[in-house]
Amino acid sequence: MKITNVEAFILESPFKYQAPEGSEEARGVKHCFLLKVSTDEGLVGWSDVETAPHVGEAVVNAPESGSGVFEGLRALVIGEDPFDVERLWDKIYRGSIYYGRRGVAMQVLSGFDIACHDLIGKAIGRPVYKILGGARRDRVRAYASTLFRPTPDDIRRSCDYYLEKGFTAVKFGWGVFGQNRKLDIALVAAARETLGSDVELMIDPGWMVNRSAYDAIELCRALEPYNIFWLEDFMHPENYEGYAKVKAAGVRTRLAAGEQEATAWGFRDLINRGGIDVVQPDLSRCGGFTQVRKIMWEAEHAGIDVCPHAWLTDLLTAASLHVNAVLPRALFLEYNVSDNPMLREVIQNPVQMDAEGYIPVPQGPGLGIEINEQAVRRFCVNL
Repeated sequence: MKITNVEAFILESPFKYQAPEGSEEARGVKHCFLLKVSTDEGLVGWSDVETAPHVGEAVVNAPESGSGVFEGLRALVIGEDPFDVERLWDKIYRGSIYYGRRGVAMQVLSGFDIACHDLIGKAIGRPVYKILGGARRDRVRAYASTLFRPTPDDIRRSCDYYLEKGFTAVKFGWGVFGQNRKLDIALVAAARETLGSDVELMIDPGWMVNRSAYDAIELCRALEPYNIFWLEDFMHPENYEGYAKVKAAGVRTRLAAGEQEATAWGFRDLINRGGIDVVQPDLSRCGGFTQVRKIMWEAEHAGIDVCPHAWLTDLLTAASLHVNAVLPRALFLEYNVSDNPMLREVIQNPVQMDAEGYIPVPQGPGLGIEINEQAVRRFCVNL
């Protein structure tokens, strides 16, 4: 099987990407980036990528330079066998090294790697978790991933909504959090009061708020009475020493980070220098399945948990489900609850949560998710 084409689709939502003004659900991302990898056997692989789509398109379509280090993705992979994921990963990493190594180049490489695994699964008629070594579970507990609402009453109403939907875990992040410490605590208190003691509560206070390690330690201690499951990405992604200082302060709350990190060696630094308790690789940023296998080893060696970050379409949700299926210990599946037709309508067979708050791992070949290409073209702005 040979790759014959790589296509980049930039999708645009009719809504702005902003925090809710009341208890309503967030609309989610303004733009979405999809990759389609076609082959000479008629099989296609898909992925979505959380990146700057217009920049990602340039990475895909950049022409061959002849230097071997300034190359576009398509120029590097046409004619290649998608089964060769390790060799291809290295070829693309080296081929884009003068403008890549991280950022959009790494994110596009991640999406390509996901699409190749989707193709491999389709070619052999098996789900991706079989390629990753076999499932230890066939469903994963989901948490509703959403943005902070501006007032405690809005938080309460939104929590009631997630409880009605059947979620047994909720994560609030970003939004107004970090602007006023008293309000921050009031919002978390309202969430805990409404959710009750049996529902897990996670907090993502947003790393774009400039905090010192001292500030983060004070925040952790202020939130301890509300028994949050983890505090996520509360410092700049590269501030490993700051994370380590918070951990060394003896806070009881789990510390989670890593959605902005990439490659196994990047996660090794985050784990060893940052001292965190949960790593959160995003499959569309960290290097795809080829790197997440190695990240899982780094985490297992360090005795910490892996919980993939996933906040796009069900392509990324499914990819994360396959990783969760093979983990020695799976905590949660992050489920993007944003109200955005762009993210929902492009999927033919969306994942479904069961009555106990779990989402089954897709059993179809590859990612197990089918794309509605008609909907993709309806939202696409670069055709």
